[in-house]
Amino acid sequence: MRSTRICFAVLSCLFGGQVMAANLPGAGISVKPLQSPIAEETFQTELVNRALQKLGYDVKPINEVDYSVAYTTIASGDATYMAVNWDPLQRDEYNAAGGDAKFYRQGTYISGAAQGYLIDKKTAEKYHIHDLSQLKDPNIAKLFDATGDGKADLAGCDPGWVCNSVIDTQIKAYGLSHTVEQNSGNYSAIIADTLSRFKQGKPVLYFTWTPYWVSNEMKPGKDVVWLTVPFSANPGSLNNLNTALPNGKNYGFTVSNEHIVANKQWAEANPAAAKLFAIMKLPLADVNAQNLRMHEGENSAADIQQHVNGWIRAHQATFDGWIKTAMAATQKPNE
Repeated sequence: MRSTRICFAVLSCLFGGQVMAANLPGAGISVKPLQSPIAEETFQTELVNRALQKLGYDVKPINEVDYSVAYTTIASGDATYMAVNWDPLQRDEYNAAGGDAKFYRQGTYISGAAQGYLIDKKTAEKYHIHDLSQLKDPNIAKLFDATGDGKADLAGCDPGWVCNSVIDTQIKAYGLSHTVEQNSGNYSAIIADTLSRFKQGKPVLYFTWTPYWVSNEMKPGKDVVWLTVPFSANPGSLNNLNTALPNGKNYGFTVSNEHIVANKQWAEANPAAAKLFAIMKLPLADVNAQNLRMHEGENSAADIQQHVNGWIRAHQATFDGWIKTAMAATQKPNE
């Protein structure tokens, strides 16, 4: 009798976890996450992955693709979700791939994501520069000439990113085509060069966004200042978008929110995951801080997983609350 009890206990240890996993809402269901090639988006994506795994989903490795490809791939059902849907910045890409008919998008994952142009505070104060349109003056523009062609070099975005198109549109709209040139290419390399110039005491002109590590290295208000623009100017369906803030200042870009966007059909078939996507919220400051750690050298896949572990430990009650609420979404009203 005693040996029988021991055998039963051993079997419970061996198979109990499997039974529990089988009872989870995501058991046997694959998730294919996407993100852009921006490494700093991995943290927020992996946090979603970790929560999905707690619900029992089989989360596959993140696949990195351009934003436009991500939207079409998710819409077609060949991928499940991405955690970096910027609205309104990526509205055209979202709508072009099917919009609300193809995507599930509820809740706001990260709010208050700012974008715009900045210059070093020393140059701004010395030459009284506060608006991008002032670079129409060749003498002002030359202050930011890093290549010797007489034009201001504006550290811009990767070709294909929406911000790249916005910057080009605004350079033309503000009459800056003869004095300002967007430096397009790999943003990580471009902004690293900009930071190097800043540390050498040279004038810098660049575009950036939050959450990102740049604003932890070159702090707005202390090291650099935001530039306003004379009026709103945006490409595509955003052309009528008013980017002025309630205080009247216009920085050329609206404050965006980041959403988790998923294939609509998949989300409807997976209410636990859909609820999770709707309720997860990540403070922008936490992403900035994690991105800075990556910039300072903690940028391996193992490092990022440790960052996720640390965030969950520091916010365990919040994380557990997400899982509990998502699990409850699978219950019928009479259960």
